[in-house]
Amino acid sequence: MQKVIFYTKEVCSLCDDAKALLLMFQREYPFELEERDIYTNDEWLEKYHLLIPYVQINDSTLNCEEINIDALEQLLQDHIEKQS
Repeated sequence: MQKVIFYTKEVCSLCDDAKALLLMFQREYPFELEERDIYTNDEWLEKYHLLIPYVQINDSTLNCEEINIDALEQLLQDHIEKQS
């Protein structure tokens, strides 16, 4: 099963919205969702603090300015086979 890595933090309304979209799409596109709180790892904090929410599948990513329903579905279509 494909893994989607979701960089996030607590008390982040954009992160909450992005997670809701991911959970909605998880019904159509089977994937494992791995949430990573950027405040639990200094490297993640330094790299992603201005970009969260941040979604990564393989080498493809979407940052806070790119995440919307259409872009997220396209990313999933490109990497995950849709369930029938």
